[in-house]
Amino acid sequence: MAADHSLNHACPPIAGLPEFTQAATKLVLGDDSPALVENRAMGFQTLSGTGALRLASEFLKLRANFKVIYVPDPTWGNHLSIFNTVGFEVRRYRYWKPETRGLDLDGMLEDLKNAPEDSIVLLHACAHNPTGVDPTHEQWKQIAEVVKSRNLFTFFDAAYIGFASGDIEKDRWPITFFVSQGFELLVSQSFAKNFGLYNERCGNLAVVVRSSEAKGRIKSQLEKLARAMYSNPPNHGARIVATVLTNPTLYAQWSEHIRTMSNRITQMREQLYQKLKLMGTPGTWNHIVDQIGMFSYTGLNVKQVELLKTEFHIYAMNSGRLSMCGVTSSNVDHVAKAIHTAVTTVSSGL
Repeated sequence: MAADHSLNHACPPIAGLPEFTQAATKLVLGDDSPALVENRAMGFQTLSGTGALRLASEFLKLRANFKVIYVPDPTWGNHLSIFNTVGFEVRRYRYWKPETRGLDLDGMLEDLKNAPEDSIVLLHACAHNPTGVDPTHEQWKQIAEVVKSRNLFTFFDAAYIGFASGDIEKDRWPITFFVSQGFELLVSQSFAKNFGLYNERCGNLAVVVRSSEAKGRIKSQLEKLARAMYSNPPNHGARIVATVLTNPTLYAQWSEHIRTMSNRITQMREQLYQKLKLMGTPGTWNHIVDQIGMFSYTGLNVKQVELLKTEFHIYAMNSGRLSMCGVTSSNVDHVAKAIHTAVTTVSSGL
Protein backbone atom coordinates (compact mmCIF):
# COMPACT_ATOMS: atom_id res chain seq x y z
CA MET A 1 0.00 0.00 0.00
CA ALA A 2 2.80 2.43 0.86
CA ALA A 3 4.32 1.94 -2.59
CA ASP A 4 1.02 2.37 -4.45
CA HIS A 5 0.96 6.00 -5.57
CA SER A 6 -2.51 5.62 -7.05
CA LEU A 7 -4.06 5.56 -3.57
CA ASN A 8 -5.50 8.84 -2.33
CA HIS A 9 -7.82 10.28 0.28
CA ALA A 10 -10.88 10.69 -1.90
CA CYS A 11 -14.18 9.63 -0.37
CA PRO A 12 -14.96 5.94 -0.92
CA PRO A 13 -18.47 4.98 -2.04
CA ILE A 14 -21.17 5.14 0.64
CA ALA A 15 -21.31 1.34 0.60
CA GLY A 16 -17.55 1.16 1.04
CA LEU A 17 -14.65 -0.28 -0.92
CA PRO A 18 -15.96 -3.18 -3.05
CA GLU A 19 -12.74 -5.17 -2.67
CA PHE A 20 -13.13 -4.96 1.10
CA THR A 21 -16.83 -5.78 1.35
CA GLN A 22 -16.44 -8.73 -1.01
CA ALA A 23 -13.47 -10.16 0.90
CA ALA A 24 -15.07 -9.55 4.30
CA THR A 25 -18.35 -11.19 3.27
CA LYS A 26 -16.49 -14.17 1.85
CA LEU A 27 -14.56 -14.48 5.11
CA VAL A 28 -17.70 -14.75 7.22
CA LEU A 29 -19.72 -16.93 4.83
CA GLY A 30 -17.01 -19.14 3.32
CA ASP A 31 -15.76 -19.32 -0.25
CA ASP A 32 -18.25 -22.01 -1.23
CA SER A 33 -21.28 -20.48 0.50
CA PRO A 34 -24.48 -21.14 -1.45
CA ALA A 35 -25.46 -17.53 -0.80
CA LEU A 36 -22.34 -16.32 -2.64
CA VAL A 37 -22.55 -18.92 -5.40
CA GLU A 38 -26.19 -17.99 -6.04
CA ASN A 39 -25.49 -14.23 -5.81
CA ARG A 40 -27.74 -13.83 -2.76
CA ALA A 41 -25.21 -12.14 -0.47
CA MET A 42 -23.50 -8.78 -0.29
CA GLY A 43 -21.44 -6.67 2.08
CA PHE A 44 -21.75 -3.05 3.17
CA GLN A 45 -18.80 -1.30 4.81
CA THR A 46 -19.53 0.14 8.24
CA LEU A 47 -17.86 1.95 11.14
CA SER A 48 -16.57 -1.24 12.78
CA GLY A 49 -18.95 -3.71 14.40
CA THR A 50 -20.80 -1.03 16.34
CA GLY A 51 -21.54 0.79 13.11
CA ALA A 52 -22.77 -2.41 11.50
CA LEU A 53 -25.11 -3.03 14.42
CA ARG A 54 -26.47 0.51 14.30
CA LEU A 55 -26.91 0.62 10.53
CA ALA A 56 -28.62 -2.77 10.51
CA SER A 57 -30.86 -1.70 13.37
CA GLU A 58 -31.92 1.44 11.52
CA PHE A 59 -32.70 -0.65 8.45
CA LEU A 60 -34.62 -3.34 10.34
CA LYS A 61 -36.66 -0.82 12.34
CA LEU A 62 -37.25 1.99 9.84
CA ARG A 63 -37.32 0.11 6.53
CA ALA A 64 -38.26 -3.51 7.33
CA ASN A 65 -40.68 -2.49 10.10
CA PHE A 66 -39.55 -4.97 12.74
CA LYS A 67 -40.61 -3.92 16.23
CA VAL A 68 -39.22 -6.47 18.73
CA ILE A 69 -35.68 -7.76 19.17
CA TYR A 70 -34.53 -10.52 21.51
CA VAL A 71 -31.02 -10.36 22.98
CA PRO A 72 -29.24 -12.84 25.25
CA ASP A 73 -29.17 -12.25 28.99
CA PRO A 74 -26.48 -11.10 29.50
CA THR A 75 -25.17 -9.45 26.35
CA TRP A 76 -22.72 -6.71 25.37
CA GLY A 77 -23.96 -3.50 26.98
CA ASN A 78 -23.85 -1.49 23.77
CA HIS A 79 -26.40 -3.82 22.18
CA LEU A 80 -29.01 -2.44 24.56
CA SER A 81 -27.98 1.17 23.91
CA ILE A 82 -28.17 0.73 20.14
CA PHE A 83 -31.48 -1.13 20.01
CA ASN A 84 -33.18 1.13 22.53
CA THR A 85 -31.97 4.26 20.74
CA VAL A 86 -33.39 3.03 17.43
CA GLY A 87 -36.73 2.36 19.12
CA PHE A 88 -36.97 -1.40 19.35
CA GLU A 89 -38.83 -3.15 22.11
CA VAL A 90 -35.88 -5.04 23.57
CA ARG A 91 -36.61 -8.36 25.22
CA ARG A 92 -34.15 -10.82 26.74
CA TYR A 93 -33.85 -14.55 26.35
CA ARG A 94 -32.14 -16.67 28.98
CA TYR A 95 -28.54 -17.53 28.14
CA TRP A 96 -26.24 -17.74 31.19
CA LYS A 97 -27.00 -20.32 33.86
CA PRO A 98 -25.21 -19.36 37.10
CA GLU A 99 -25.62 -22.82 38.63
CA THR A 100 -23.56 -24.47 35.90
CA ARG A 101 -21.68 -21.37 34.69
CA GLY A 102 -22.70 -22.45 31.23
CA LEU A 103 -25.44 -22.13 28.65
CA ASP A 104 -29.06 -22.21 29.76
CA LEU A 105 -30.19 -23.99 26.59
CA ASP A 106 -33.59 -25.02 27.91
CA GLY A 107 -34.35 -21.49 29.07
CA MET A 108 -33.13 -20.01 25.80
CA LEU A 109 -35.25 -22.33 23.68
CA GLU A 110 -38.32 -21.79 25.85
CA ASP A 111 -38.01 -18.01 25.58
CA LEU A 112 -37.54 -18.12 21.80
CA LYS A 113 -40.50 -20.48 21.43
CA ASN A 114 -42.61 -17.87 23.20
CA ALA A 115 -41.34 -15.01 21.03
CA PRO A 116 -43.93 -13.49 18.69
CA GLU A 117 -43.45 -14.23 15.01
CA ASP A 118 -41.48 -11.67 13.01
CA SER A 119 -39.31 -10.77 15.97
CA ILE A 120 -35.55 -10.41 15.54
CA VAL A 121 -33.20 -12.65 17.49
CA LEU A 122 -29.66 -11.43 18.09
CA LEU A 123 -27.12 -14.27 18.27
CA HIS A 124 -23.42 -14.07 19.10
CA ALA A 125 -21.64 -16.10 16.41
CA CYS A 126 -18.73 -17.07 18.67
CA ALA A 127 -16.96 -16.01 21.88
CA HIS A 128 -20.16 -14.73 23.48
CA ASN A 129 -19.56 -11.41 25.18
CA PRO A 130 -19.51 -11.26 28.18
CA THR A 131 -19.77 -14.93 29.22
CA GLY A 132 -17.44 -16.71 26.79
CA VAL A 133 -20.05 -19.49 26.59
CA ASP A 134 -20.90 -20.77 23.10
CA PRO A 135 -23.46 -23.40 22.07
CA THR A 136 -22.21 -26.68 20.64
CA HIS A 137 -23.01 -27.62 17.04
CA GLU A 138 -25.91 -29.78 18.20
CA GLN A 139 -27.25 -26.96 20.36
CA TRP A 140 -26.99 -24.54 17.42
CA LYS A 141 -29.11 -26.96 15.39
CA GLN A 142 -31.79 -26.91 18.08
CA ILE A 143 -31.67 -23.13 18.19
CA ALA A 144 -32.06 -22.96 14.40
CA GLU A 145 -35.10 -25.24 14.53
CA VAL A 146 -36.85 -22.96 16.99
CA VAL A 147 -35.91 -19.79 15.10
CA LYS A 148 -37.30 -21.28 11.91
CA SER A 149 -40.47 -22.62 13.54
CA ARG A 150 -41.25 -19.21 15.08
CA ASN A 151 -40.40 -17.31 11.88
CA LEU A 152 -37.83 -15.15 13.68
CA PHE A 153 -35.31 -13.02 11.80
CA THR A 154 -31.68 -13.86 12.51
CA PHE A 155 -29.11 -11.19 13.28
CA PHE A 156 -25.59 -12.42 14.06
CA ASP A 157 -22.98 -10.33 15.85
CA ALA A 158 -19.61 -11.68 14.70
CA ALA A 159 -16.98 -9.58 16.43
CA TYR A 160 -14.45 -12.36 16.99
CA ILE A 161 -14.25 -14.45 13.82
CA GLY A 162 -10.84 -16.17 13.80
CA PHE A 163 -9.90 -14.63 17.14
CA ALA A 164 -12.09 -16.90 19.27
CA SER A 165 -10.58 -20.29 18.47
CA GLY A 166 -7.90 -19.39 15.95
CA ASP A 167 -9.90 -21.36 13.37
CA ILE A 168 -11.93 -19.20 11.01
CA GLU A 169 -14.10 -22.04 9.76
CA LYS A 170 -14.92 -23.13 13.30
CA ASP A 171 -15.76 -19.62 14.46
CA ARG A 172 -18.07 -18.91 11.52
CA TRP A 173 -19.79 -22.33 11.65
CA PRO A 174 -23.07 -21.12 13.21
CA ILE A 175 -23.45 -18.55 10.42
CA THR A 176 -22.63 -20.97 7.62
CA PHE A 177 -25.01 -23.52 9.13
CA PHE A 178 -27.90 -21.05 9.26
CA VAL A 179 -27.19 -20.06 5.65
CA SER A 180 -27.20 -23.73 4.63
CA GLN A 181 -30.65 -24.05 6.21
CA GLY A 182 -32.06 -21.30 4.00
CA PHE A 183 -32.23 -18.44 6.50
CA GLU A 184 -32.20 -14.82 5.47
CA LEU A 185 -29.94 -12.99 7.89
CA LEU A 186 -27.65 -10.10 8.70
CA VAL A 187 -24.13 -10.40 10.12
CA SER A 188 -22.30 -7.59 11.90
CA GLN A 189 -18.53 -7.95 11.44
CA SER A 190 -15.72 -6.18 13.25
CA PHE A 191 -12.04 -6.14 12.33
CA ALA A 192 -11.02 -4.43 15.57
CA LYS A 193 -9.97 -7.65 17.29
CA ASN A 194 -8.88 -10.07 14.58
CA PHE A 195 -6.92 -7.36 12.74
CA GLY A 196 -6.14 -5.05 15.65
CA LEU A 197 -7.72 -2.12 13.80
CA TYR A 198 -9.68 -0.60 16.67
CA ASN A 199 -9.07 3.03 15.74
CA GLU A 200 -9.66 2.52 12.00
CA ARG A 201 -13.36 1.70 12.59
CA CYS A 202 -13.35 -1.10 10.06
CA GLY A 203 -16.50 -3.21 9.84
CA ASN A 204 -18.84 -4.93 7.43
CA LEU A 205 -22.53 -5.71 7.38
CA ALA A 206 -23.05 -8.97 5.52
CA VAL A 207 -26.52 -9.46 4.06
CA VAL A 208 -27.95 -12.83 3.00
CA VAL A 209 -31.32 -12.92 1.22
CA ARG A 210 -33.31 -15.56 -0.65
CA SER A 211 -33.23 -13.85 -4.05
CA SER A 212 -30.59 -11.75 -5.78
CA GLU A 213 -33.23 -9.23 -6.84
CA ALA A 214 -33.59 -7.98 -3.27
CA LYS A 215 -29.93 -7.03 -2.93
CA GLY A 216 -30.13 -3.82 -4.93
CA ARG A 217 -33.17 -2.57 -3.03
CA ILE A 218 -31.56 -3.32 0.34
CA LYS A 219 -28.29 -1.67 -0.69
CA SER A 220 -30.05 1.52 -1.76
CA GLN A 221 -31.87 1.76 1.56
CA LEU A 222 -28.66 1.13 3.51
CA GLU A 223 -26.97 3.88 1.47
CA LYS A 224 -29.70 6.37 2.33
CA LEU A 225 -29.43 5.53 6.02
CA ALA A 226 -25.61 5.66 6.04
CA ARG A 227 -25.58 8.96 4.13
CA ALA A 228 -27.68 10.58 6.85
CA MET A 229 -25.54 9.18 9.69
CA TYR A 230 -21.92 9.45 8.55
CA SER A 231 -21.89 9.83 4.75
CA ASN A 232 -18.86 7.66 3.90
CA PRO A 233 -16.76 5.05 5.72
CA PRO A 234 -12.99 5.45 6.21
CA ASN A 235 -10.79 3.66 3.71
CA HIS A 236 -7.40 2.99 5.34
CA GLY A 237 -8.39 0.07 7.57
CA ALA A 238 -10.56 -1.39 4.83
CA ARG A 239 -7.62 -1.28 2.41
CA ILE A 240 -5.47 -3.13 4.93
CA VAL A 241 -8.06 -5.88 5.42
CA ALA A 242 -8.77 -6.20 1.70
CA THR A 243 -5.05 -6.42 0.91
CA VAL A 244 -4.45 -9.17 3.47
CA LEU A 245 -7.56 -11.21 2.70
CA THR A 246 -6.94 -11.23 -1.06
CA ASN A 247 -3.20 -11.95 -0.94
CA PRO A 248 -2.51 -15.68 -0.28
CA THR A 249 0.86 -15.04 1.37
CA LEU A 250 -0.42 -12.29 3.66
CA TYR A 251 -3.57 -14.27 4.41
CA ALA A 252 -1.49 -17.24 5.55
CA GLN A 253 0.60 -14.98 7.80
CA TRP A 254 -2.50 -13.37 9.29
CA SER A 255 -4.12 -16.76 9.91
CA GLU A 256 -1.03 -17.89 11.80
CA HIS A 257 -1.03 -14.68 13.85
CA ILE A 258 -4.63 -15.05 15.02
CA ARG A 259 -3.97 -18.71 15.87
CA THR A 260 -1.04 -17.57 18.01
CA MET A 261 -3.15 -14.98 19.81
CA SER A 262 -6.04 -17.37 20.37
CA ASN A 263 -3.79 -20.18 21.55
CA ARG A 264 -2.10 -17.90 24.06
CA ILE A 265 -5.46 -17.05 25.65
CA THR A 266 -6.37 -20.74 25.71
CA GLN A 267 -3.08 -21.55 27.44
CA MET A 268 -3.69 -18.86 30.04
CA ARG A 269 -7.14 -20.30 30.73
CA GLU A 270 -5.61 -23.72 31.28
CA GLN A 271 -2.84 -22.39 33.53
CA LEU A 272 -5.27 -20.38 35.66
CA TYR A 273 -7.58 -23.37 35.97
CA GLN A 274 -4.77 -25.71 37.01
CA LYS A 275 -3.43 -23.28 39.60
CA LEU A 276 -6.86 -22.83 41.18
CA LYS A 277 -7.23 -26.61 41.31
CA LEU A 278 -3.79 -27.00 42.85
CA MET A 279 -4.63 -24.51 45.60
CA GLY A 280 -7.91 -26.27 46.28
CA THR A 281 -9.94 -23.13 45.63
CA PRO A 282 -13.56 -23.82 46.69
CA GLY A 283 -16.04 -24.31 43.88
CA THR A 284 -15.76 -25.74 40.40
CA TRP A 285 -13.56 -23.90 37.92
CA ASN A 286 -13.82 -25.94 34.74
CA HIS A 287 -15.90 -23.12 33.26
CA ILE A 288 -12.68 -21.13 32.83
CA VAL A 289 -11.44 -23.63 30.24
CA ASP A 290 -14.87 -24.44 28.85
CA GLN A 291 -15.46 -20.80 27.93
CA ILE A 292 -13.83 -19.26 24.88
CA GLY A 293 -12.56 -15.90 23.70
CA MET A 294 -11.25 -12.78 25.39
CA PHE A 295 -13.47 -12.89 28.48
CA SER A 296 -14.36 -15.24 31.30
CA TYR A 297 -17.48 -15.02 33.39
CA THR A 298 -15.73 -16.14 36.56
CA GLY A 299 -18.75 -16.39 38.83
CA LEU A 300 -17.21 -13.97 41.34
CA ASN A 301 -19.66 -11.63 43.04
CA VAL A 302 -19.42 -7.86 43.49
CA LYS A 303 -17.67 -7.99 46.87
CA GLN A 304 -15.13 -10.50 45.61
CA VAL A 305 -14.43 -8.33 42.57
CA GLU A 306 -13.90 -5.38 44.91
CA LEU A 307 -11.34 -7.38 46.88
CA LEU A 308 -9.46 -8.20 43.67
CA LYS A 309 -9.21 -4.47 43.00
CA THR A 310 -8.36 -3.16 46.46
CA GLU A 311 -6.02 -5.93 47.60
CA PHE A 312 -4.46 -7.19 44.37
CA HIS A 313 -4.93 -4.38 41.83
CA ILE A 314 -6.79 -6.73 39.49
CA TYR A 315 -9.72 -5.07 37.74
CA ALA A 316 -12.81 -6.97 36.63
CA MET A 317 -16.40 -6.01 35.94
CA ASN A 318 -18.87 -6.18 38.83
CA SER A 319 -20.52 -9.04 36.96
CA GLY A 320 -17.36 -11.07 37.49
CA ARG A 321 -16.25 -10.76 33.89
CA LEU A 322 -12.47 -10.95 33.64
CA SER A 323 -10.43 -10.13 30.55
CA MET A 324 -8.33 -13.21 29.84
CA CYS A 325 -6.12 -11.14 27.54
CA GLY A 326 -4.68 -9.50 30.65
CA VAL A 327 -3.59 -12.84 32.13
CA THR A 328 -0.01 -13.71 31.24
CA SER A 329 2.55 -16.33 32.22
CA SER A 330 4.20 -13.73 34.46
CA ASN A 331 1.06 -12.77 36.41
CA VAL A 332 -1.11 -15.91 36.37
CA ASP A 333 0.12 -16.93 39.84
CA HIS A 334 -0.90 -13.51 41.16
CA VAL A 335 -4.32 -13.76 39.52
CA ALA A 336 -4.91 -17.27 40.87
CA LYS A 337 -3.88 -16.22 44.39
CA ALA A 338 -6.22 -13.23 44.21
CA ILE A 339 -9.20 -15.33 43.13
CA HIS A 340 -8.42 -17.93 45.79
CA THR A 341 -8.23 -15.24 48.47
CA ALA A 342 -11.48 -13.63 47.32
CA VAL A 343 -13.37 -16.92 47.34
CA THR A 344 -12.04 -18.08 50.70
CA THR A 345 -12.42 -14.79 52.58
CA VAL A 346 -15.54 -13.19 51.08
CA SER A 347 -19.01 -14.71 51.17
CA SER A 348 -19.49 -16.46 47.87
CA GLY A 349 -22.29 -17.69 45.70
CA LEU A 350 -19.96 -20.19 44.03
